[in-house]
Amino acid sequence: MPDGHDVLSWLHIGDLHITRETEQNYLDLKRIVDLAKSLPDGSVDFAVLPGDNAEDGTPEQFRLVRDAVAALPMPLHILPGDHDYKPGALDAFHGVLCAERLPKAVTVRGHRCLFLDVVSAGSGGPDFRLGDAQLEWAEREVEQADAAGQDALIFMHSYPADLREGAARLRALLAEPHVICVDMGHTHYNELANDGATIFTATRSTGQVEEGPPGFSIAAVDTRRVSWRFKPLDQAWPFVLITCPADRRLATEASQGVGNASVLRAKVLGDAPITDVEMRADDGVWTPMQRSPGGAALWEAPFSPDARRVAVRGRDAAGRTDEDRVEPAGAAWLPTARRADGSDADRVGAWPERGLLGTQLGPNRNGRGW
Repeated sequence: MPDGHDVLSWLHIGDLHITRETEQNYLDLKRIVDLAKSLPDGSVDFAVLPGDNAEDGTPEQFRLVRDAVAALPMPLHILPGDHDYKPGALDAFHGVLCAERLPKAVTVRGHRCLFLDVVSAGSGGPDFRLGDAQLEWAEREVEQADAAGQDALIFMHSYPADLREGAARLRALLAEPHVICVDMGHTHYNELANDGATIFTATRSTGQVEEGPPGFSIAAVDTRRVSWRFKPLDQAWPFVLITCPADRRLATEASQGVGNASVLRAKVLGDAPITDVEMRADDGVWTPMQRSPGGAALWEAPFSPDARRVAVRGRDAAGRTDEDRVEPAGAAWLPTARRADGSDADRVGAWPERGLLGTQLGPNRNGRGW
């Protein structure tokens, strides 16, 4: 299994729906890129664009996206969405945006990351399909990851249940113990779901937004524990994300909570040096955390396995602070019944501290018909 300090993290920029450079979503994209550029090298492993990058899939729109993301300081993985496929092909997606052809697998910090194309096998619009060849490839990759002792993560445009071909086979693949996370776009709203084996993370759109302020998410995997938090653009650095222990809402097994030899870990990101990081268990006193020897922007400290709530607070050289909190899965934690059908049926609901409003305002549920 991956080393306890080998924490994988990524920055997710939600569906762009770019049309013109004067529109607010394009200005927001450039602000996100500027914020990412301000981070120290290596503090985030890669960035993801989950599809629907260009509203109409035109070369001009893809050129705007390409020019904006060129300055990102970390590797970028780009998925196609149904809007990218509006012309009936992905020629401009590959030729102008210079996005790699999918599927592809990348191993990062001991984790096998699989990037899928759910649109090319379909007829356009929400006709999402994987096809036999891509499913067989994914099954082989997960089998190889299992043999190598690696956990697997899947990046795709939509929930697996939205597939019109391949949903059952993909759902069977997600039941494998080493597939721990599916990261997506398409919803237009922030959402987390826990089906008892796999965590589903969806980040709200950058364009065509109906709830909350624009921004991006940071997600991490720390010894099979998945953590996720949204950062609004109007919120200054620093940014704190507790990666261990797992919050009870995102735990898939009892060992992900607290134990007899508990260690608290957190990612603390910012555009200025981080001067101190502190933790507090329940209503106790704030105590210092130390830099972890095994990861960039990672801090750690021991803490009581009896803690019901844990908070981490980071401060930078400019005096700015941020705080994250979790409710660990304790010794009495028991899994609840799950649908486990690859849909949002197992969503955790509203969690405002993490950027989840729970209203599902988007074109796929309760929003406008974009």
